[in-house]
Amino acid sequence: MKKMNVIVVFDKNLEKTLMCKRTKEPYMGMYNLVGGKIEKENDGLNEAYRELEEETNIKKEDIELIYFMNLTYVKWNKELEVYYGKLNKGVKLIEEVNKLEWVPIDDNFFDMNKYAGEGNIGHIIEEIKIDLCK
Repeated sequence: MKKMNVIVVFDKNLEKTLMCKRTKEPYMGMYNLVGGKIEKENDGLNEAYRELEEETNIKKEDIELIYFMNLTYVKWNKELEVYYGKLNKGVKLIEEVNKLEWVPIDDNFFDMNKYAGEGNIGHIIEEIKIDLCK
């Protein structure tokens, strides 16, 4: 099974979430969560930290990631691991490929003309908000 991850990053005040604007297909020109392919089996959390640092310059000491959920696409033999965390300080973002932007946490992440993933970003962020309110 192909494994990938996405990481939902919140600013330290829980007012914004970090998005990348895709520069290639799929979803070229749309906002997406940062993440990528899991290269080492059974090492999901370390792979999430690695991918986050590669794409944004956010380091392990800047954020504590929580392994939150999996989305499994049985037909396509694909699994998506979802992590989230809140920055513990301000960071200098460095873009790898895609432009990085902070988006207000109350934006409509279900807008499929703006956000990649056929509504999954909205679902993921709404579920995380529920967890944060507990």
